[in-house]
Amino acid sequence: MTFFIAALGVLGVASSGPLIAATLGATTVTALAIAFWRNAIGAAVMATPTLLREPSQFGKVTGSEFRWSLLAALALALHFACFITSLQLTSVAAATALVCLQSAWIAVIQLFRGVKHGWPVLAGLGIAFGGVVAITGFDMGASPEALLGDLLAVAGGLLAGSYTLAGGRARQSMTTGTYTTLCYGMCAAFVAVLALFTDQQLSGFEAAGWLGIIAITVCAQLVGHTAFNHLLATMSPLLVSMIILLEIPGAALLAAVFLNETLPAGTYAGLALILVGLAVVVGGQRSGKAGRGKPPTEPALAELGTD
Repeated sequence: MTFFIAALGVLGVASSGPLIAATLGATTVTALAIAFWRNAIGAAVMATPTLLREPSQFGKVTGSEFRWSLLAALALALHFACFITSLQLTSVAAATALVCLQSAWIAVIQLFRGVKHGWPVLAGLGIAFGGVVAITGFDMGASPEALLGDLLAVAGGLLAGSYTLAGGRARQSMTTGTYTTLCYGMCAAFVAVLALFTDQQLSGFEAAGWLGIIAITVCAQLVGHTAFNHLLATMSPLLVSMIILLEIPGAALLAAVFLNETLPAGTYAGLALILVGLAVVVGGQRSGKAGRGKPPTEPALAELGTD
């Protein structure tokens, strides 16, 4: 049963990129519409059980918790704007791998904040960013559009890392339901403002477009992340974090099968470098915490990926 749930979780998050690319390519749905409805529906789903069981939790949110949640929501909104737009410019495989650098960016931000990492983390960062150089190098020769898509995906990964760190501060005393409802709701509001300024529609799409939006929300947001949250109750956080990395080859495989996406051998090598590098970073961070005698902190929903 655990293996089935893990496989379902990987399939859910790995399907995000291909489903978004397919929806954007075959319908009139806009990039920000996907981001808006995904978060608005997610907020409604997460709010329901909290309102039914613990409605008073929303009244207990402090000013500090609200500010960190607001910052996390802004980072999440910009993350979605960058990542979803990148899928219109570069390959699904490249965009997914580059945006999955979230954990690497967190390690880099921690370095600038004075956190000292062991050599495995630093080595993993070097390997992962070597993969970035490989992918962007090949896309630079392919087309300026693909390179722009790569850069947007990298920015999306940095913003996802910022979202995770801000969310971690907010989550220190908030329940999961309260935080995700507040964060997803404010994220949807930020995306709506972005759509207004960029003149992107949020409604008025054909049936196929709405079906795509629902599929993206259900598969990635609800099924994928819910499955990994369930696994945290039965598996170590390290193992769950490693399993999530399968999103990278999973998205590449789904894009190849269903979207007929083919990539140069060098790009696949870059994907492999990012996958290996991130695995080393995740493993190095966990072992580093254990070596210092600190219990490993379990990743919250925000830390399990955003795509």
